[in-house]
Amino acid sequence: MSQKVLLNATEVHIALHRLACQLIENHDNFEDTVLVGIQPRGVFLAERLAQLLQKEYHIEGIKLGYLDITFFRDDFRRSEKPLEANKTKINFVVEDKKVVFIDDVLYTGRSIRAALTAIQSFGRPTEIELLTLIDRRFSRNLPIQPDYRGRQVDAINKEKVKVHWKENDGEDAVYLVKS
Repeated sequence: MSQKVLLNATEVHIALHRLACQLIENHDNFEDTVLVGIQPRGVFLAERLAQLLQKEYHIEGIKLGYLDITFFRDDFRRSEKPLEANKTKINFVVEDKKVVFIDDVLYTGRSIRAALTAIQSFGRPTEIELLTLIDRRFSRNLPIQPDYRGRQVDAINKEKVKVHWKENDGEDAVYLVKS
């Protein structure tokens, strides 16, 4: 198994700032916008972006939540082992809000489809956008595209994209792993 660095810590930092600036361009003061990290790995990106927006760009009152999609996935019953759900933490109303889903890697689009179903339990947003750090553009099974992307990657065959976060993995980096 070999791996190639797609983004190092500096490049991840630059991508995060660029994504934060794009969000500011489209959502101004975030008065009618909520950020929702998709469990489990989108939470790290969502938290990082919320911190950037608050500390570096001085935007107050960012609403950040976490959405577990485990039992909304179309493949959750296909596994031999029982699934372990993560926690959903949305302590605000999404009704009539702009929701920005945040996930680390957009692959087949099935997680986003599940998130679209799951968010309906919390109200009806006026708009839903998708922000992803890595867009694996040739791997989609559903017609889902990100509104904001850090980087497009053309991973093929059995290649995987692994995002490492300092808080969880000890470093900020993105790898292309070949099995």
